Amino acid sequence: MLNEIATLFVESPGLYIGIVATFGLAIGSFLNVVIYRLPIMLEREWRDQAAEFTSCSETSETQSANQSPPRMTLSEPRSACPVCGTQITAWQNIPVVSWIFLRGRCATCKAKISARYPVVELATAILSGWVAWHFGFGVSAACALIVTWFLIALTGIDIDHQLLPDSLTLPLMWGGLLAALPGDPLAIASGIPVQLHEAVIGAAAGYLSLWLVFHAFRLLTGKEGMGYGDFKLFAALGAWLGWKMLPLIIILAAGSGAVIGLTMIAMRGRDSAAPMPFGPYLAIAGFIAMLYGSSLVDSYLRVSGLRH
Repeated sequence: MLNEIATLFVESPGLYIGIVATFGLAIGSFLNVVIYRLPIMLEREWRDQAAEFTSCSETSETQSANQSPPRMTLSEPRSACPVCGTQITAWQNIPVVSWIFLRGRCATCKAKISARYPVVELATAILSGWVAWHFGFGVSAACALIVTWFLIALTGIDIDHQLLPDSLTLPLMWGGLLAALPGDPLAIASGIPVQLHEAVIGAAAGYLSLWLVFHAFRLLTGKEGMGYGDFKLFAALGAWLGWKMLPLIIILAAGSGAVIGLTMIAMRGRDSAAPMPFGPYLAIAGFIAMLYGSSLVDSYLRVSGLRH
């Protein structure tokens, strides 16, 4: 059965890409939940740890317990309108379609629903289909889809909270190292995952390189230029793509960050001293390097005369 499905997808790439893109819509809906809920879950966990660490009095603990918000996970409670509290039904939760049908408003109280939800869903579908088209059916496409979905979630959270949670960056890094264990020649030829030694060196070099930059910048300026989450995300990209892609990723991230940052300052009057998350630019650069890194490096070497 699995061989028949694989043959069908290989012989019908359009069908394969369409199925992956459609599945990407559903994944995008879940990523919206992750982007919204995970920071809240982490904040509540940190508050509980802080309360335990400071050894609050029994009275204070009782009051805190009485006032504590309801338990939240990625699956509980059911999604509801943040304004009126009405639970969202299944038909109101169809990716993109429901938002259009409801005209971007709650069915009960008519409160505005952010356009970010369909944007994330559409972006996930488009990027998933792009990955499927680029890699074709196989291990490399499966790995690239996992990386892509993690990068979308991390981008959304970092934009909202300037936070790259360990609960996403560390599994992404370990996933890259584990994916390199089998050493599939066809997957390695496609560029993801890489050989195990390249993945290990990539993870170590990714973390240490930004760690050194962070401490050098702090010694020179007395300020912190980035967070530890950026180190871990860079390490994760190194684990999946290998150490050879790290220079390209950091160049692309710095370049895209400079262009987008200057554009925002010019168009919106953004304070140039205001902190900007670096994670989204690493994510954009990592995605580009994952798909076209080898071609970009080869083109540069030919143009520079280092390769004929």
